[in-house]
Amino acid sequence: MEPRVKVTIRCNVCGEKFVLRGKREKGMIDTGFKQCICNNTNDLDIEEHSI
Repeated sequence: MEPRVKVTIRCNVCGEKFVLRGKREKGMIDTGFKQCICNNTNDLDIEEHSI
Protein backbone atom coordinates (compact mmCIF):
# COMPACT_ATOMS: atom_id res chain seq x y z
CA MET A 1 0.00 0.00 0.00
CA GLU A 2 1.34 3.40 -0.98
CA PRO A 3 1.73 5.92 1.86
CA ARG A 4 -0.53 8.96 1.92
CA VAL A 5 1.08 12.37 1.66
CA LYS A 6 -0.19 15.82 2.55
CA VAL A 7 0.19 18.40 -0.22
CA THR A 8 -0.13 22.19 -0.01
CA ILE A 9 -0.96 23.84 -3.34
CA ARG A 10 -0.77 27.64 -3.60
CA CYS A 11 -1.98 29.53 -6.67
CA ASN A 12 0.49 32.19 -7.83
CA VAL A 13 -2.27 34.08 -9.67
CA CYS A 14 -4.90 34.68 -6.95
CA GLY A 15 -3.09 33.43 -3.80
CA GLU A 16 -5.65 30.74 -2.92
CA LYS A 17 -4.25 27.85 -0.86
CA PHE A 18 -5.42 24.23 -0.91
CA VAL A 19 -4.34 21.50 1.51
CA LEU A 20 -5.01 18.03 0.12
CA ARG A 21 -4.12 14.41 0.81
CA GLY A 22 -2.94 12.20 -1.99
CA LYS A 23 -1.09 9.02 -2.69
CA ARG A 24 2.25 8.50 -4.35
CA GLU A 25 2.05 6.49 -7.57
CA LYS A 26 5.04 5.84 -9.84
CA GLY A 27 6.99 8.78 -8.41
CA MET A 28 4.07 11.20 -8.84
CA ILE A 29 1.54 12.36 -6.27
CA ASP A 30 -2.12 11.99 -7.20
CA THR A 31 -4.51 14.31 -5.34
CA GLY A 32 -7.13 14.75 -8.03
CA PHE A 33 -6.45 18.53 -8.14
CA LYS A 34 -7.19 19.96 -11.59
CA GLN A 35 -7.27 23.75 -11.35
CA CYS A 36 -7.67 26.69 -8.98
CA ILE A 37 -10.99 28.50 -8.57
CA CYS A 38 -9.56 31.29 -10.78
CA ASN A 39 -9.14 28.70 -13.62
CA ASN A 40 -5.32 28.66 -13.27
CA THR A 41 -3.90 25.23 -14.13
CA ASN A 42 -0.17 25.94 -14.55
CA ASP A 43 1.19 28.63 -12.20
CA LEU A 44 1.05 26.69 -8.92
CA ASP A 45 3.48 26.08 -6.05
CA ILE A 46 3.21 22.50 -4.77
CA GLU A 47 4.77 21.47 -1.45
CA GLU A 48 4.74 17.92 -0.10
CA HIS A 49 4.52 17.03 3.61
CA SER A 50 4.56 13.61 5.24
CA ILE A 51 1.51 12.70 7.31
